[in-house]
Amino acid sequence: MDIRSYRAVFDLERRIYRIDRLRLNPSGVPVRGVIYFLLIFVLLAVLRSMPLLSLPLRLLPWYLSEIALPGLSAALLASVRLDGRPFHAAAWSTLAYAAGPRQLRGADGRRCPAQGGSWRPSELMLLPDGSDAQMRALRYTGPGAVLISAPHHLASSPHRWGSGLMRVPHLTVSSLTRDTLQRRKLVVLRAGARLEVIRS
Repeated sequence: MDIRSYRAVFDLERRIYRIDRLRLNPSGVPVRGVIYFLLIFVLLAVLRSMPLLSLPLRLLPWYLSEIALPGLSAALLASVRLDGRPFHAAAWSTLAYAAGPRQLRGADGRRCPAQGGSWRPSELMLLPDGSDAQMRALRYTGPGAVLISAPHHLASSPHRWGSGLMRVPHLTVSSLTRDTLQRRKLVVLRAGARLEVIRS
């Protein structure tokens, strides 16, 4: 006899040996088998209420469809062991495996995307902190405020969109040498105003 784990030695199956003064078979009736019997009995009762599925059950005598069939099925399921596990545990793990993903990723076992699919990152915002050797080329559209701390030259472009009060300015910032002394400048942009940094 192969013992796969010590749990199999101490995991004793609960059985019913006697009901009041009525003694059952010497080996007893497993409690799991009684539960299987009740579940199968309820399942057959539900099937009898369905018009098409109840036809095979109506052909059988009542003592076969209500007593013998649930009893034999429960005895068979109670005696079946799949990899050392009872039927309900093995069936549940099989259903969970069939419904689960085939490919996992990460330590937490997350579901992998479907084959052939593509992953695209969300939009990223890059905020230069001015620690680079030179200014980065970028384009920003208001509303908002921009603090320029590096030596720069700020100019307003003659290109404007719209007419009259609807004209939107276009500001251009170009970098200067580090030796140029210039204070920080805060540029406030209204809605639609565009600020463009040009690398020199």
